[in-house]
Amino acid sequence: MRIPVSEKTKTLSLLAEVSRALNYTKDINKVLRDILSIMSEHMNMIRGVITILNRDTNEIVINESFGLTEEEQARGRYMPGEGIIGNVVKTGKSRVVPRIDEEPQFLDRTGSRNRISTENLCFVCVPIKADSEVIGTLSTDRPVFTDDNHTGNTPNQLQEEESIEELVDLLSIIAAMISQAVRIKQLDQEERQGEIPNGSPDRHEPFSFYRGDVHEIDDELYSAQHRPANIIGSSKAMIAVFRMIDKIAPTNATALILGESGVGKELVASAIHYKSHRAEKPFIKFNCAALPESIIESELFGHEKGSFTGATANRQGRFELADGGTIFLDEIGELTLPVQAKLLRILQEKEFERVGGSKTLKTDIRVIAATNRDLEDEIENGKFREDLYYRLNIFPITVPPLRERKADILVLADYFVEKYNALNFKGVRRISTRAIDMFMRYHWPGNVRELENCIERAVILSEDNVIHGYHLPPTLQTAESSGTPASGSLQQRLDAIEHEMIIEALKRTKGNMAKAAMQLGLTERVMGLRVKKFGIDYKKYRP
Repeated sequence: MRIPVSEKTKTLSLLAEVSRALNYTKDINKVLRDILSIMSEHMNMIRGVITILNRDTNEIVINESFGLTEEEQARGRYMPGEGIIGNVVKTGKSRVVPRIDEEPQFLDRTGSRNRISTENLCFVCVPIKADSEVIGTLSTDRPVFTDDNHTGNTPNQLQEEESIEELVDLLSIIAAMISQAVRIKQLDQEERQGEIPNGSPDRHEPFSFYRGDVHEIDDELYSAQHRPANIIGSSKAMIAVFRMIDKIAPTNATALILGESGVGKELVASAIHYKSHRAEKPFIKFNCAALPESIIESELFGHEKGSFTGATANRQGRFELADGGTIFLDEIGELTLPVQAKLLRILQEKEFERVGGSKTLKTDIRVIAATNRDLEDEIENGKFREDLYYRLNIFPITVPPLRERKADILVLADYFVEKYNALNFKGVRRISTRAIDMFMRYHWPGNVRELENCIERAVILSEDNVIHGYHLPPTLQTAESSGTPASGSLQQRLDAIEHEMIIEALKRTKGNMAKAAMQLGLTERVMGLRVKKFGIDYKKYRP
């Protein structure tokens, strides 16, 4: 594949972003959507389509697309040999239509090309293969090749053939990269119809994006099969937590969940409960630091009518409400010593009295406690009972901080983007490369909770369905993540944001300075001055 040096840089950038999407996202549908979006930015692509062959129905359907409406995508169905796409599936060979409006075999089954003129559009379709079997296609519409798409000069026949050959090679590389994801989708479609024979060798193909040693594959399969539904993540650090959850869940043992604030200790407690034989019984949560000391006893143990001012009726406490189920005591290190003594009695004897009452009550509960404090230090300082600590510490589980599970950061980010898209009626579809770099370099002292807040803010601020670096809070705009001096002036920081906005505008407009200036609200003269000031080569963003 002969590519000029300037083009090689753009090609490598494209392939790097495709690789990153495959590595960091586990939702296969989102992987394929993101890859088409990335291609649209780098390849001057008007439309892009990924089709999948269902071997049971022998039908080729559009699975993901860029530039098509949902109705148009639904109409995209072909049989092998039918039209260009069907021909590629049948023969396993790439097809190029230099000009769509001159090709009688071009079906336009989706009807999408009725919306715009097909004049001066070319169509390239390559097969997606698993081993030697064709399982789908990757195709793109883009403007007819010129020697410089920005001057409109027409290339000679040799130049055009070389350009088309380079595009076919590039699409073939991307098709090979996504083939495993497409195979998983193919199997999923076929299994949904319940028509795969039990003896089919494809039934046992691993549903994983990763290839590595046996231990890594075992971890990945374990994560897929045993990851609690309420916890996002598949890093090795989290897989170790999942294994601990599976070990303790079937028992009645008390658990102590340790970890920094914001790591998700409550989610771990919930996972233990709902994987246990107590799952149908109550799961009661209580934050020991959320209430004044004077009413914590009443909240936990209940009270009798008249036991104190305002006690106008008998009231059940959390331990009574949790009978038969699980009580989760968050921030256990905040309890006072007298309350700790009563808690110890419940753990040992399974009994207690309400505040102001004399009747001993029995309760069948499992206690799960959590803290971000070092309880051994608290014992040394006389703030935590040693005997209670050993009763709680029967089965400790340490939830790792986010900085120690960086492989999960983008998976969590994608989840939060979808969550806050729905809540705020937004359509953010990807995170820019610069923002991703900032996420990966930041140390996340607030852990998952901080990441969630960061994504919510960025989704609200986004105006072009992309999260950019300048949408992130100032805490992420550090020397390490943004390339600006930590002690730099306000102007230095503003320059960094302006530089990124110009780069993103040039990416969106394929290096068209006039369009980029219009998007940024600048005159072409000012845009030229800004590009010169920052030393930006706008030509490298041209197709």
